[in-house]
Amino acid sequence: MASRSSSRSKSAPTFECTECGWQTVKWVGRCPECQAWGSVQEKGQVTARTTASTSLVEPARAIGDVDATVAQHRPTGIGELDRVLGGGLVPGAVILMAGEPGVGKSTLLLQLAAAVARGSQPGERPDGGELGAEAGGEAADDGARRPVLYLTGEESAAQVKKRAERTESLADALHLAAESDLGQALGQIEHLDPALTIMDSVQTLSSGEVEGAAGGVTQIREVTASMIEAAKRRNMTTILVGHVTKDGGIAGPRMLEHLVDVVCQFEGDRHSRLRLLRAVKNRYGPTDDVGCFDLHEAGLTSLADPSGLFVSALSERVPGTCITITLEGRRPLTAEVQALIAESPASQPRRAVSGLDSPRVSMLLAVLQRRARLATLSSSEAYVATVGGVRITEPAADLSIALAVASAALEKPLPSRFVAFGEVGLAGEVRPVPGLQRRLQEAQRLGFTHAIIPRGVGRDAGPGGPEIPEGLRVKEVGSLPEALNLVLDGGPPPNAQE
Repeated sequence: MASRSSSRSKSAPTFECTECGWQTVKWVGRCPECQAWGSVQEKGQVTARTTASTSLVEPARAIGDVDATVAQHRPTGIGELDRVLGGGLVPGAVILMAGEPGVGKSTLLLQLAAAVARGSQPGERPDGGELGAEAGGEAADDGARRPVLYLTGEESAAQVKKRAERTESLADALHLAAESDLGQALGQIEHLDPALTIMDSVQTLSSGEVEGAAGGVTQIREVTASMIEAAKRRNMTTILVGHVTKDGGIAGPRMLEHLVDVVCQFEGDRHSRLRLLRAVKNRYGPTDDVGCFDLHEAGLTSLADPSGLFVSALSERVPGTCITITLEGRRPLTAEVQALIAESPASQPRRAVSGLDSPRVSMLLAVLQRRARLATLSSSEAYVATVGGVRITEPAADLSIALAVASAALEKPLPSRFVAFGEVGLAGEVRPVPGLQRRLQEAQRLGFTHAIIPRGVGRDAGPGGPEIPEGLRVKEVGSLPEALNLVLDGGPPPNAQE
């Protein structure tokens, strides 16, 4: 009986979801992982356990004997990309670059390929800056010995070259190949032995040795596993371009994100020039930083200081505008919130929001109406938006949104060169926010002279509080009515250092 049970466990049928790759030993109508109906299909038998190999290709070594210099970052020359990756590309690393169609993934990677291929020429950078000797040294030496391979499965080689001419991404060491077969792509790698390989995209390649159409779970798993094996064996940096679903997640099995070393998300609004690059997963660096790019006809340009895109160029004070400083990971970004309040003849006034969380704006309108006694908001239309198409989701922008709406409702402009940040609760209290020191330093760097922050987090909080930058006049508030009385009735905030 025991042997029969053991035999049954080894040959039990396996069912797999064709959408996400989830597996089970029995059939179910709906996948519990991705909630897809009718996607669970039988995938054959479970094989027996693998036995230990009698001969080792590479025996284990003492950790002190391992050469760690092989895995050092090598700067690419694109400053914002190096910032997100933690210093540059790591030889042998496999990077997954995901983003919506048309956001600029292929353009960025083509400029990256040209920058690495031109690494032997210090001073050339696709973003117009100068690449120093320290940044280009090791990468330049490697790029001079080994070429760069750009594999495209969505376009022809001629189409890619046309885009390269437009973005000035031509380089002698950059090689193009239009391949949709995995075997042919691996053959190109064997032939060139590149230092960097870019595959655009992983959903377009397929292998004739496994079943399923290109883009399916089985094919993506095979393509990714083969590219990872080639990358590790050849010490070759590999970048895989991935599509995203309508929900914003990376298409394909979740295992894809676990297999690669780095997962990057390239984001941006179609109606905005700004593009943001984030590292969702990074085995070689931090995941709390963000890179900013400006998309134009000539390609993508690194934005070391993107604050000018999010602030209007008005020279005079206008009611309904307030500046705040948000944190994208560890990076402070300046943003402007604008509000317009107008009388409404309808019984249900309209509420329009752009670039902000609509339910949170509605909550702030209710807090202003009840706690700050702005009764006119209940019968007025409210339009609240950000400048430059930036998206603000963190609660630290609550105070600036509330001040902008109150300024528009009372038709009183806020003080010039003034910033505010703080979370507003339903009771009207102003709560502390993280990263206050970086926000204040950014405000002082950009020339702001007045700031309102939550009470209990500034210098009054004791030695643990943040240091107030020189020249920045800061006032702490504990409630929303106190902040409104301070900036709309009492003039500019007094100096908290006095």
